[in-house]
Amino acid sequence: MTLSPAAPAIRATGAEIPTTPLVSVRGLTVAYDGTPVLEGVDLALHAGEMVALLGASGSGKSTLMRSLTGFAPSAAGQVTVAGRHVGGLRPREMRHLRSDVGQVFQQFNLIPRMSVLTNVLTGGLYNAGPSNLVGGFGREQRMRAMHYLDRVGIAHKATAPARSLSGGQQQRVAIARALMQQPRLILADEPVASLDPKLADSVLGLLREIAVTDGIPVLVSLHVLPLALRYSDRIVGLRHGRVIVSAPTSELDAERLAVLYDDEQDDQHDHDAPEEAPRVHHRA
Repeated sequence: MTLSPAAPAIRATGAEIPTTPLVSVRGLTVAYDGTPVLEGVDLALHAGEMVALLGASGSGKSTLMRSLTGFAPSAAGQVTVAGRHVGGLRPREMRHLRSDVGQVFQQFNLIPRMSVLTNVLTGGLYNAGPSNLVGGFGREQRMRAMHYLDRVGIAHKATAPARSLSGGQQQRVAIARALMQQPRLILADEPVASLDPKLADSVLGLLREIAVTDGIPVLVSLHVLPLALRYSDRIVGLRHGRVIVSAPTSELDAERLAVLYDDEQDDQHDHDAPEEAPRVHHRA
């Protein structure tokens, strides 16, 4: 079963997503030690949309995300992010590209002993000039960090050490840190895998709001199908390193997405990091 790539999705508000993508992946192939991980992958991400990336463990989701920031070099194809051809960038240009991509991870990647505010401020290090982590951030930087903390609903925890926060709160700090970069793209790799359902809804709702309000495309890797169906504009599904589903979420349901998880136990041939087994549920 293959679903053909669709035209840009139409939002619930009726506004069409711009046709010029911020991210364009054409014919991407990635191989490790001669073993293909991704083969002929096409992907487009448009301003203001949230796209869910689905697939069984080992399908290539994490590798696809890494390819957008040059951490998974391509063997063939082209990756363009914000007008830059990733494969041909020099080290300085690559650093600049990566500063334009905010990343949110499953394990939060905060500095536990540092305050919430300082963790958010680290997101602005690339543009901070001589500022540093030893109290060197200026008033403008601190005000901006507090703005983002307020936006994600956790400004009251600014002076608390990050380790004192709950998982959901820490993920909100991580999102505020990503916003501090003033990113043009947000990549969220299993951002709710370690959260309970209520917190997962809260975090994905926040990412969706950022995509819509700020016009920042969000690519989010997920395992729980109802969450993908509830929060995304489009779904891109990988199997054995190939895109076999690419369609507006409104045209999909759990039954049509089940093809991504057929023979999952045999779907371990690539070199992606181990991932949690998917939870495939029909929508209530």
